[in-house]
Amino acid sequence: MIPVGDAEIIPIGTRGKPGRGTGKQPSSAARGLAPKAKTPPSRKPAPPAPDPAPAAEPGAATVDVPTPTTTEAPATSTAVATTHERHPLAGIPTSAWLSAFQQAAREVFGEHWEPRLAHFLAFLRRRVTGDYVVDEYGFDAEITQRFFIAALRPIAQQWFRIEVRGIDNIPTEGGALIVSNHSGTIPIDGVMTMVTVHDQTGRHLRALGADLVFKMPVISQLARKGGATLACNEDAERMLRSGELVGVWPEGFKGIGKPYSQRYKLQRFGRGGFVSAALRTGVPIVPLAVVGAEEIYPLVGNIPALARLLGIPYIPITPLFPLLGPLGLVPLPSKWLLEFGEPIRTDDYDAGAAEDPMLVFDVTDQVRETIQQTLYSLLMQRESVFK
Repeated sequence: MIPVGDAEIIPIGTRGKPGRGTGKQPSSAARGLAPKAKTPPSRKPAPPAPDPAPAAEPGAATVDVPTPTTTEAPATSTAVATTHERHPLAGIPTSAWLSAFQQAAREVFGEHWEPRLAHFLAFLRRRVTGDYVVDEYGFDAEITQRFFIAALRPIAQQWFRIEVRGIDNIPTEGGALIVSNHSGTIPIDGVMTMVTVHDQTGRHLRALGADLVFKMPVISQLARKGGATLACNEDAERMLRSGELVGVWPEGFKGIGKPYSQRYKLQRFGRGGFVSAALRTGVPIVPLAVVGAEEIYPLVGNIPALARLLGIPYIPITPLFPLLGPLGLVPLPSKWLLEFGEPIRTDDYDAGAAEDPMLVFDVTDQVRETIQQTLYSLLMQRESVFK
């Protein structure tokens, strides 16, 4: 006990016994916490070799006496290995790492992974160094073919199961104007047509889009890189003169935004601006009829007031949207039929034919009527909406 003033302090753990907690001897609790010292094993001297057994007398039984063996304890090493002294890959040969890498590459790229990896690395080098071509409209052929079309191809082939007819009516070279009906609430039919034309002919379809497409921040950039441009006569004529394959959907938002009850009934084809562009450049007009796109988002309602407030043509209401939220935006897997009609030649007309409004109207009506009759024919041929 340590006297402090009038009080006596008993150190913790001493249990009030004298001599505890004074530093002279450790308490039992402290002795229990101390690690026990490890004593090295003592080597015992080897026992002397036993005397050789006397020779047994004839006829006496012999007993085998085991010879004692001594085991010597292995010497303990005091060296301790640290992470700085041992390499993390020690013990794994380089050949094993190469074999694992090759196996992983075969799983990702297939058996011919080396040339594919080389092409991919070359693609990355071109994109990083800027060694690629973008035309005056912002069209990036490499990105379109390697990413956009590659990503959309499974949707066209597996989801919509697109069947194509009359693909031979598309010229293999030179300018041409493909005119199609428009439907589907969301203009997916235009994108699917671009993928199908590329896969069937190897040519890129340069779409003419509405103003709204190029006012949207992300969509406008993707549309430009994918080959689309503004639907104006100047751009259309320049592309047609340069030998491009141009696509136009004259119904516009009236076509894709019509109610389900009016499906496959063509709306007005505008003022015939696409016909004027074809007449001035002398390229053929290829009518295209698309069946199946009307059923991907059956439009049963609209909210005009909200659409005007947001500055968009319409707010679609379908049986699944907005009831199911984002899940309602998944298109129904309808069966699609695409039929390209016989080209309508325009190179036989006079140079000033594009300035004749009656001639432009007649050619426009001819294209529209051809597409409408083809739609009726395809509707009679298909067995069901989904097969």
